[in-house]
Amino acid sequence: AQGRIAWTVVALVVSVLTLGYYGYDKRQARLGGRRVPEVILHGLAIAGGTPGAWVGMRLFRHKTIKGSFRIVFFTIAVLQLALAAAVAWRLGRGA
Repeated sequence: AQGRIAWTVVALVVSVLTLGYYGYDKRQARLGGRRVPEVILHGLAIAGGTPGAWVGMRLFRHKTIKGSFRIVFFTIAVLQLALAAAVAWRLGRGA
């Protein structure tokens, strides 16, 4: 139980951090400042920040038009969902 709580806290922290990065990058884009590299935004999603990235895309209307960015983001999200489903299925079988 403690392990699940720890992973949940880590995922929440990474998601909030990711949301912050999306907001910061959007602000920098509007101000013409130094931007956050896309590899960092995708890396945060891979690290567990996918929910925060998705909220950031919606809340800040950021990175919603650029097709190549969206393809990578949604590929990450689908792979993470598939992995979570596989782990849940495996744990449900008692393995």
